[in-house]
Amino acid sequence: MEERLQKIIARAGVASRRHAEQMIASGMVTVNGRVVTELGTKADASRDHIKVGGKLLRPEQERVYLLFHKPAEVVSTLSDPEGRRSVRDFLHGVPARVFPVGRLEYHASGLLLLTNDGDVANRFVRAHDLPQRYQIKLKTPLTFAEVETLWRSTGARIERVHRSDSPWYEAQISEARRDVLRNRLFQSGHPVEKMKRVQIGALEIGSIAPGECREISAQQAAGIFRAAEKVSQKKRSQIAASRKGQSASTQQSRRKRHR
Repeated sequence: MEERLQKIIARAGVASRRHAEQMIASGMVTVNGRVVTELGTKADASRDHIKVGGKLLRPEQERVYLLFHKPAEVVSTLSDPEGRRSVRDFLHGVPARVFPVGRLEYHASGLLLLTNDGDVANRFVRAHDLPQRYQIKLKTPLTFAEVETLWRSTGARIERVHRSDSPWYEAQISEARRDVLRNRLFQSGHPVEKMKRVQIGALEIGSIAPGECREISAQQAAGIFRAAEKVSQKKRSQIAASRKGQSASTQQSRRKRHR
């Protein structure tokens, strides 16, 4: 059966569907010896000779899902053109070829999901508003008024968790708003000294040591992917309702002008 190339590549565990699209566009994919760069191209994985980066596409692998505790100052990719440490440096002994889902900035530490399931990874990446929990160390403490202001401007629910000269806070926020929160803290005179992601949806980092992985079941992974899809569907519904409301308002304004 013919399918889009990016779907075949993702299902084979080479990369997420989005990354597979980038590979195709950059000329890294060949089908029966011919370079393919059009994203709409289809192929039959059971019949066609498909290569990615010069390597023959492997048969579909057993799905693997790992929770990884990314240390700080490690890029959340499998390689880095600047030569910095990457996730690949910590995957010795992992039999499957897995890749990171989503991102966690270089200086931050914490929970990162790794898998070879390109289809579900693609759905997860699209759910930018999936709730996440971070532990954040600031240089100076926040006032109650500042906490309220940050909640209104970023949607982050922030609570103090440690009493010390260098205060720690926990923040509940979506990945899409994380960088906004960091920037607002910097602008308000409270630069972030450390940031650690400890939870994504229902998945928690628990006792996983920095640089270590813990495998989770397909059922556990499916739970967070279902949650991600619900978030995406809710957001799409909100956008559709907003557009419908704007359209109705525009039509009403036009009727008033023509009276």
